[in-house]
Amino acid sequence: MRDSCMSKKKECIIATILTLVMAFIEMSALPMVLFCKIEIADIQPIYIALILNFLIAFCICFIFRKMILKDWVFGLTSNGVLSGLKKYGLPMILASVIVSVSFIIGLQPFDNKPSVLRLIIEGIVYYIGVGIMEELYLRGLLQNLIEKCFGSKDGASLYAILIASALFGIGHIFGALGQPVATIVCKVIWNIGLGIYFGTVYLKTRNLWVPIILHFIVNVGTAIIFCFTTSNKYPMMALLTCLVAYCGLGIYGISIIKRTNLSMRAARGSREKLGEVLDLVPDTEPDMIDKF
Repeated sequence: MRDSCMSKKKECIIATILTLVMAFIEMSALPMVLFCKIEIADIQPIYIALILNFLIAFCICFIFRKMILKDWVFGLTSNGVLSGLKKYGLPMILASVIVSVSFIIGLQPFDNKPSVLRLIIEGIVYYIGVGIMEELYLRGLLQNLIEKCFGSKDGASLYAILIASALFGIGHIFGALGQPVATIVCKVIWNIGLGIYFGTVYLKTRNLWVPIILHFIVNVGTAIIFCFTTSNKYPMMALLTCLVAYCGLGIYGISIIKRTNLSMRAARGSREKLGEVLDLVPDTEPDMIDKF
């Protein structure tokens, strides 16, 4: 028993270290930002560096998973991906379409003509990396880690989702530096909402590919749109649309968790009542034996 507890504690410490390493690599853009100055067509060199950083982080995570965290369950399986997307993906798709339309309207007239290669690298490949990277360490590692720390306490899953989502929102401050304060605040708030939604989907499906795909969907539309403009500012219309749509997804996520908790409590209450009824039923077997 003691060896088992020590093993779990060691596993949690290693998972914490891996989470911090991956978060540092993503937020600092190190080490590749120091060395990589590759220029290809009209692609900004920073994107090449960040994509290479993702590959380094994925390699580190793969090594940890295969050699140290062998029993850690990330949920990187193909089973349940389609069913999870069908069940929880529609609100995200609708929100993404609405947000994309608001950016198209707000950013006109477009003043840039990107190459197809730039659209692929900056608008698609990079954000595939973002989705995998952030879901790996925020949901696959951090959310599971926090949930393990709370143990069997009521609301452990909800607390884990809220804490991981708060850190997810705060982490977006670094990428928004240089933007107006209102934009930074809004980005933090709506990313907390998105984090709650992603965390809930992960909790319900226990499949990390589902939030990874949804994470990519939320990013890809606006990423491609921004390739057609030299501005990096958020139009007021788009800012408010993002805030409402993504906070709405967060509320949707919390409602799913609450419904799940109510169902679990109801089931627990039914079991307890059944137990009380069974306790009240007299054990008649001895009397029947005496009669014979």
